[in-house]
Order: sequence, then structure tokens, then C-alpha cells
Amino acid sequence: METHGEERVGIVEDGGLRLDRALVVLFPDLSRARLQDLVRAGQVTRDGGVVRDPSLKIAAGTRIVLDLPPPSDPVPEAEAVDLVIAYEDDDLIVVDKPAGLVVHPAPGHSGGTLVNALIAHCGASLSGVGGVRRPGIVHRLDKDTSGLIVVAKNDKAHHGLAAQFADHGRTGPLERAYQAFVWGTPHPAMGTIRASLARSRHNREKIAVVSDEVGRDAITHYAVIQRYAEASLVRCKLETGRTHQIRVHLSHRGHPLLGDGVYGAAFRTKAARLPDEAKAALTALGRQALHAELLGFAHPRTGETLRFESALPPDMAALKAALITSL
Repeated sequence: METHGEERVGIVEDGGLRLDRALVVLFPDLSRARLQDLVRAGQVTRDGGVVRDPSLKIAAGTRIVLDLPPPSDPVPEAEAVDLVIAYEDDDLIVVDKPAGLVVHPAPGHSGGTLVNALIAHCGASLSGVGGVRRPGIVHRLDKDTSGLIVVAKNDKAHHGLAAQFADHGRTGPLERAYQAFVWGTPHPAMGTIRASLARSRHNREKIAVVSDEVGRDAITHYAVIQRYAEASLVRCKLETGRTHQIRVHLSHRGHPLLGDGVYGAAFRTKAARLPDEAKAALTALGRQALHAELLGFAHPRTGETLRFESALPPDMAALKAALITSL
């Protein structure tokens, strides 16, 4: 539970509403998304009992207590963090992000993020569109995913890049490709995974494949690059960019990423079948084997097509070498 701050109390007048919607009526100064987060964090009680499901239907006359945590300093500070810069000009910067680096401040990661490093590197030139916690951030990579990410330095660049990401490259040159090591070999060796995604109802930290009526459309194109004894190297191209999309889609097909403790936990016993060298390389990896190798887009000011590639980082390259040796 978050720390205690202001306590707010309300009585539900209209029965049958979802809890999050009832909260919006009671506390209209807070956004529905913020209220949902507070519910999941255990900051809301219903007639004295903690409730964590925002979709729970609430009866008329129910007494709701909201424990609103005190505000924290929303402004990230500049921090000296080494960055590998693939490209930079007055409008944008392309960074080759290492695994383990969080993109922007969030609960549990108030510092040491890419945003903190960019503030130190770029000063006040970052776009403000993303807000104080996410200045310049147009898209994200998971903490443990390595590879290329573009950040806007001004609002015009931010709007131009964001429009391209929203269009998913359907009418422009936006291109994103990843390399991933997966368990087994997908069949067919080249194909498209189209499965809608949404936050899991059972575990809010996970994304799940759901019906089209419930989730957001998600499309991943894949091709097997190389087969190994127990695994394969796969290239994935995104047509949409949902949270954890590649990890969830491949797991849904029965081929979770090596090292993925969230979506590939059931495959941990497969690691025991690997030769010692490959097993050691996977242990040393300590993360999902996913790398953003390719990023292409139109420059938001000049219209020039920019395209960047990033080689596998040392930990994934070592895993690849060990898997090849095991053949």
C-alpha cells in the first residue's frame, strides 16, 4: 500500500456502477486512470474492507474511503548516466539502450532512468509533451529489453514522431524490428500473429491475450532466422506497439522468450536440457532475450527517412554463440 496522505470519504448514490466509475463521480478532480491505480494499490476501502478490483459493481449507499497518498516530487533530476548515442540533432536523439535501464521514472524507479540521463545530456531541450516524468518519450522499451529508442527534443518533433508511431508505419517509413531467442521453433517458420491484448484480470503486472471485444488489436510479424537444439533465433517486426507485445504473442504461440520469467516461467525446466555452455550463457543473460535491432522513421522536420541498426549486445551474442556450439 502507498503511504498515507489525505483521506477522502464518499457515499455512492447510484448503484450498479463499476467502482472506478463511482469513484470518478465521488472525486471528479482525479482521473479515472489514477483512481484505478489507487484501487489496485489497496488505497480504497468499501464499507471498511479493502477492494482492489476497479470493475467491481458497487451498491447504492456504499461508504467509500479513498486514502490519497501525498504528492511526490514529479520533476526528475539530471543524472550522469553513460549513453550510447546512435544519432542526434536539434530535433531528436536515438539511443541504443542497454538492458536494465528503465526508460522513465515510475514507482520503484524514481531515478537512474533514461529520462534522468537525457535531462543531464540534453538540458532543457527535451520535449514537454510527455509531461514532467516522461519528457521527450515517444515510445518505450521494457527495462530488460535492449536496443534502439528515439526521443524528441522539442514539441514539434514529438508530435511528428508520435503520429508515425500511432500510424504503425502503414502510410510512412516507420519500421521496428527485434531479435528474440525463443524456446522451440515456431511453425510455420514465417508468419503473422494477430491476437488482441489487454491487462490480465488475474495479475495486473501481466498482459494477456483476450477477445477482440475486450482488448486492443496487436499484430506481430515473425520469421525464424536460425534453429538450435532447443531454441530458435526469431526476427519480429511490429505492426502495432502494445505493452509486452512480442513476449506475449510468442508465449501465446507456445514459444516464449528465453529468460522471460513472466511469460516463460513454465519453460524453466527446458533450460536443464541445454548444454553446459548454453545454460551458463542463459543464466548470465538474466533477462528476456529480446533486442530492438532496427528503428526507421521519417525525420519529423526534414521528412528524410532515417534508419538505424544495432548489433546484438554482448550478453545475447554470447547466448547465440553458445547455442551455435551446442548444435
